[in-house]
Amino acid sequence: MDWTHYRFRSLWSLPAPPAAVYAVLERPEDYPGWWPQVRSVTRLDEDTGVITIRSVLPYDMTFTARRIHRDPDAGVLEVTLSGDIEGWARWTVTAEGSGTLARYDQEVHVHKPLLRRLAVPGRPVFRANHRLMMRSGRRGLLRHLQAV
Repeated sequence: MDWTHYRFRSLWSLPAPPAAVYAVLERPEDYPGWWPQVRSVTRLDEDTGVITIRSVLPYDMTFTARRIHRDPDAGVLEVTLSGDIEGWARWTVTAEGSGTLARYDQEVHVHKPLLRRLAVPGRPVFRANHRLMMRSGRRGLLRHLQAV
């Protein structure tokens, strides 16, 4: 088993139309305004930005995200990631009842030296840290959608 390889999936049920959710998710430069763990997003160009995140554990992760797929009709946003983590992440936004299901999938290898050194004993803690970050992101997005 490669202890530095992670696959994540989060499902967010949201009481807003898919187009409204997609419109927020396709603007990563606004994430720090509603997602506390996204500390900064610096746009490099239309498709690329540098993102710094920090959840509960006392370390930052910085990576470059480059958009490789954008399809508003299908509700898909996909990026490649490089830096402290390398891999890809994808949002898939679909109708669910009178609201939206936002599905987040991510597959990455960790390159940050501290996390590589602690890969085996820290893995359950790192996964829990990710879950907490995603839970907080959902709450932040709910508040943001209610405010607009």
